[in-house]
Amino acid sequence: MNVNQSAPPVPPFGQPQPVYPGYHQSSYGGQSGSTAPPTPCGSYNGPVPGYQQTPHPGVSRAPPSGALPSSTAQVPCGQGAYGQFGQGDVQNGPSSTVQMQRFPGSQPFGSAPLAPVVSQPTVLQPYGPPPTSAQVTAQLAGMQISGAVASAPHPSGLGYGPPTSLASASGSFPNSGLYGSYPQGQAPPLSQAQGHSGAHPPQRSAPQQASSFTPPASGGPRMPSVTGPLLQGQSFGGPPVSQPNHVSSPPPQALHPGTQMTGPPGPPPPMHSSQQPGYQLQQNGSFGPARGPQPNYGSPYPGAPPFSSQSGPQPLPPKRLDPDAIPSPIQVIEDDRNNRGSEPFVTGVRGQVPPLVTTNFLVKDQGNASPRYIRCTSYNIPCTSDMAKQAQVPLAAVIKPLAKLPPEEVSPYIVDHGESGPLRCNRCKAYMCPFMQFIEGGRRFQCCFCSCINDVPPQYFQHLDHTGKRVDAYDRPELYLGSYEFLATVDYCKNNKFPSPPAFIFMIDVSYNAIRSGLVRLLCEELKSLVDFLPREGGAEESAIRVGFVTYNKVLHFYNVKSSLAQPQMMVVSDVADMFVPLLDGFLVNVNESRAVITSLLDQIPEMFADTRETETVFAPVIQAGMEALKAAECAGKLFLFHTSLPIAEAPGKLKNRDDRKLINTDKEKTLFQPQTGVYQTLAKECVAQGCCVDLFLFPNQYVDVATLSVVPQLTGGSVYKYACFQVENDQERFVSDLRRDVQKVVGFDAVMRVRTSTGIRAVDFFGAFYMSNTTDVELAGLDGDKTVTVEFKHDDRLNEENGALLQCALLYTSCAGQRRLRIHNLALNCCTQLADLYRNCETDTLINYMAKFAYRGVLNSPVKTVRDTLITQCAQILACYRKNCASPSSAGQLILPECMKLLPVYLNCVLKSDVLQPGAEVTTDDRAYVRVLVTSMDVAETNVFFYPRLLPLTKSPIESTTEPPAVRASEERLSNGDIYLLENGLNLFIWVGASVQQGVVQSLFSVSSFSQITSGLSILPVLDNPLSKKVRGLIDSLRAQRSRYMKLIVVKQEDKLEMLFKHFLVEDKSLSGGASYVDFLCHMHKEIRQLLS
Repeated sequence: MNVNQSAPPVPPFGQPQPVYPGYHQSSYGGQSGSTAPPTPCGSYNGPVPGYQQTPHPGVSRAPPSGALPSSTAQVPCGQGAYGQFGQGDVQNGPSSTVQMQRFPGSQPFGSAPLAPVVSQPTVLQPYGPPPTSAQVTAQLAGMQISGAVASAPHPSGLGYGPPTSLASASGSFPNSGLYGSYPQGQAPPLSQAQGHSGAHPPQRSAPQQASSFTPPASGGPRMPSVTGPLLQGQSFGGPPVSQPNHVSSPPPQALHPGTQMTGPPGPPPPMHSSQQPGYQLQQNGSFGPARGPQPNYGSPYPGAPPFSSQSGPQPLPPKRLDPDAIPSPIQVIEDDRNNRGSEPFVTGVRGQVPPLVTTNFLVKDQGNASPRYIRCTSYNIPCTSDMAKQAQVPLAAVIKPLAKLPPEEVSPYIVDHGESGPLRCNRCKAYMCPFMQFIEGGRRFQCCFCSCINDVPPQYFQHLDHTGKRVDAYDRPELYLGSYEFLATVDYCKNNKFPSPPAFIFMIDVSYNAIRSGLVRLLCEELKSLVDFLPREGGAEESAIRVGFVTYNKVLHFYNVKSSLAQPQMMVVSDVADMFVPLLDGFLVNVNESRAVITSLLDQIPEMFADTRETETVFAPVIQAGMEALKAAECAGKLFLFHTSLPIAEAPGKLKNRDDRKLINTDKEKTLFQPQTGVYQTLAKECVAQGCCVDLFLFPNQYVDVATLSVVPQLTGGSVYKYACFQVENDQERFVSDLRRDVQKVVGFDAVMRVRTSTGIRAVDFFGAFYMSNTTDVELAGLDGDKTVTVEFKHDDRLNEENGALLQCALLYTSCAGQRRLRIHNLALNCCTQLADLYRNCETDTLINYMAKFAYRGVLNSPVKTVRDTLITQCAQILACYRKNCASPSSAGQLILPECMKLLPVYLNCVLKSDVLQPGAEVTTDDRAYVRVLVTSMDVAETNVFFYPRLLPLTKSPIESTTEPPAVRASEERLSNGDIYLLENGLNLFIWVGASVQQGVVQSLFSVSSFSQITSGLSILPVLDNPLSKKVRGLIDSLRAQRSRYMKLIVVKQEDKLEMLFKHFLVEDKSLSGGASYVDFLCHMHKEIRQLLS
């Protein structure tokens, strides 16, 4: 579904249409979200088996920082479309008090023994945090989260979040007392023990083994038993789990007043009386006292009405797990920022897990490459392949060799070794790096990758100090830094000849569609100034890059813009079957020398083709022409193609419309992602050999077969941009911004990358936009600072804990000035013989980046359902292995998640629900192919926000605050209709306006007097001189600056037809295309894990 285009006149919303009104041809985006209460695991196979009905001990999770104590006022329960929040009633982490309630019924609890909450024993390990785990009891008969007791303080800067030092609590109740029994298939409430976020763990009055209890003989009253002190705000009980969707809901039950038990900060009295006042059902359908304001927010705007106009008690919804009681991405991100954002990340220690990609931190290179260049799925690799197979955690690195660094960090130093070139190992050809060991007084060195002993050439010799280090170690970047560059000698160049500076060729579609939409005029106008901003090296006054221009429809027009000409000359090539370049001299020129002729040409092109009636276009011959021109000029370069329609004219690479929605969910669905002809693969191979990279800008009004047209950009390291139903007035800013950034960014041309590893592991698989002619060399006609190459490693021998494992990424490329260089990145990882060490040093964001790319490549060859099932099985195996081998023994009813991987289920569910793997009715085949291409080259930060969008409340934090407002979870429950929210995912940007937003806020932001006057679909905020307007526009600018593509804004009003598009991005909710909600997916994952364990 396209979120970046204008709205032409459309039929009324109620009529059946292929896409949303006003959004003709989708360029990307949204299955709509659902307003229905989520049903567990709707899209997963078959009914969930019954679980034993036993309550389980409660949750232990640290509360959100800055959480406010909940108010204890009674709140009427409402059941409206949005979960009835009053303004400010939304809470992000676990709610500070969770209420217990009972249901009428005669059936007692089963007599199965209760599962104790167990503390995980601490394993001493030099580099990782103690093995705490967020434990989630995810039974459909009882789902609860419990955290292990952390018995050691969290080492600063490692792992996710603060230490969880928690007392465990459990309670049992008589049938007639606090709890009634549950109808079959419903869950007992979730019990939650609030954590302590301070630096000191609370004193315990009992041993750290969690308590368990046995139901007394029937008849006598049972009192809750508590082990250890209760923390402030701690309570028992919680909302029960939702039913599986194959069980019909029982009638709503009447709510009985329950007992909320809260302990003082010190040790509590041994017993609590059950005479405390009860609470009514909370507004969002979970139980407990009314929630206080969201952590980190001051008071809401005064006088905002509650979320729904309904008042008075409403019938109870089906019981479901409290979303606040399951791991929150927002909380994990916030904790990491607080714990690790202030200190620089020093790379000197082997196997350190870096801060999350969502944390702003400085990097100090002391021997390992910065996480901006390389991130790994795990920083502690199993010593044996058997152990790796058992854990099923993919061992992969996401490498971004030319990543742009923040201004405070130093770019890699350039080392020039003169004619001798960089020093390498004679056997494995690894480059000199800080891990090489000098021996025999410095006359030889032992390779850290293959252990070969090499002589040190006389010009490189230096004595060793008393520790065996060279005395000049800190004078040579390659001996003390993780990342650096070598100047390459002529031996590293094609045909043993230094390269010429690269060239840019702009190839413009001048068919009827391109002229009519205003694209050609806009592009020519923009290129006049843009040619002055071509990338340049260091302090160079002007760019060394030469430029050329081609226009085309069914035939190609080349232009001679030689500086000596008064007017440009056009040459037409109509024989598209046998493409050649009609001129050499005057086609590629220096901008400054030919400025007048270039400007004259760009003025004339829109006029020349203004009356064209030609609708057909060619495509492959255009790329062929550009490549031949670069070949004739003996240089590498980039083609910028601006193309509007399916190439149906008679020529090589001619395509037909093969779009067929009937293939979705069939075994033939994979053909929609495959190119329909082999012509483009052959062409791409020739382009790579020439160093010709292709960037494609598409402006389709209907199907253009992105899957086929993107083959050449994909294999040459280029980019694809798509602007569906392009209209100048709506899309100009987005297109021009993307074009400027694309033309100006620094690119390495004619590149080859190789990843070397120390003995024991090797690179076996690669993902990204590149071509491979053999099994080791990644060939890139072009590589820019946004592109990543993801590499998977497998064992080929046993590793040892003492030596660890080493990676070296070497990229040979031609710079924008035509200089041949080698960029080297080194990284040392730990190795482990204990699975607990592996799980303690994983990075979920990188894992999800790898799994998404693995799945998106899988759809080319396998049915989508098979790909989805493979992901679910792998995730279940990873978590089941942890449960079996690393977690303390506990009831099968508990879902136990490793601390570092507690977000794996929520993020994986987002991947499974994405447009490629589970498209909604309005997502076109081209959208899916486009997203598949984009994700293939994304870095970890981009996939993180793409799959789990950021939702920021704009009207909750004080206006004078200059920091970004704290995010809330991506769920409709978190929206309050008295507020305005901004949502971004790296490609799309929405502002959602609640129906009850204060009039003053509407006036300040939109310059209209009421909610009804706001234009739905508005894409530009008015520039107003007031603090709120300045703050919101500043925030939008800063978000756009963080992303590699311009995000077009869409303003969405509550309950407007565009809201369905917005809800597609609320990824914790059930999606209209059948994707499970987060809560339901967690239940499903737990079922899968139990099946594996049994």
